[in-house]
Amino acid sequence: MRVIAGKARRLPLQTIDGKDTRPTTDRIKETLFNMLQQEIPDSLVLDLFSGSGGIGIEALSRGAKKAYFVENNKKAAACIRANLEFTKLKEDAVVMECDYLTALNRLEGEEILFDVIFLDPPYRKGYERQVLQYLRDSKLAGEDTFIVIEASLSTELEDVQILGFAIEKEKKYKTNKHIFLKRNQNRI
Repeated sequence: MRVIAGKARRLPLQTIDGKDTRPTTDRIKETLFNMLQQEIPDSLVLDLFSGSGGIGIEALSRGAKKAYFVENNKKAAACIRANLEFTKLKEDAVVMECDYLTALNRLEGEEILFDVIFLDPPYRKGYERQVLQYLRDSKLAGEDTFIVIEASLSTELEDVQILGFAIEKEKKYKTNKHIFLKRNQNRI
């Protein structure tokens, strides 16, 4: 795994051993960021369920103003810190070693509005719906905030409109997909 583009281009990133995280492959990461290239420069990014931090680090390398990494696994959080140090991107990063609901509550108190929110939760556990339920009435996500969910191919978000969001697009790969959401302009 490596940084694909930007100021930390080609630098290798560490990952943790085991199946606690699923690092996004370089090819999928490149496709994802090609789709978001207009959204990233000078953006404020939230990387929930960060794993080794590859997505948030890629955003920083491509010009994001600041990235917040949320990871509950101690080894993964240490890996994020090591990767930020190695890529020299730690000055523009905040690592929150806690569960996602605790992080969202803390960030809400800081009155931060994110431009892009990435979620790569464990598959088939329903965490993406819980995050969307939280964000529905949150000031962390505005009308122009892009929410990108990495999910299994079988994940369906048919109730996303009830949660206050609309699917902008979906990109399928061999074993997973990215779902791009924004706030539903005609909120229920």
